[in-house]
Amino acid sequence: MNSGRDYKQLNSGNIPVYGTGGYMLSVNDKLSDTDAVGIGRKGTIDKPLYLKAPFWTVDTLFYCTSKENSDVKFIYLLFQIINWKRYDESTGVPSLSKNTISSIKTYVPKVKEQDHISKLFFSLDNTLQLH
Repeated sequence: MNSGRDYKQLNSGNIPVYGTGGYMLSVNDKLSDTDAVGIGRKGTIDKPLYLKAPFWTVDTLFYCTSKENSDVKFIYLLFQIINWKRYDESTGVPSLSKNTISSIKTYVPKVKEQDHISKLFFSLDNTLQLH
């Protein structure tokens, strides 16, 4: 799990920047070359985002890239069904920590099955958007 906490000078560009609420603006540098799943650290903690590389995140959004034997699109789908509000650590603005996110246990099929599942659901989603 990573967060966009590298505060170097950024200028306007074509790399999208995401925060907990989604797209914010575009800059001239990237934080990641790998597609990822974003999950809010503060604020909107229950609306995972699929982050198409290249991208940058601000410090209110963690991002998760896939490891070997994982499909990032499947991870995105998995993050959609987790009840993130259940893990809220705040008394005010909804909040999550890396430790809490890392402690959530899930069952994950083999990567080939992940790929089939994610292709099916992304295809269904695209079909629904067309209609």
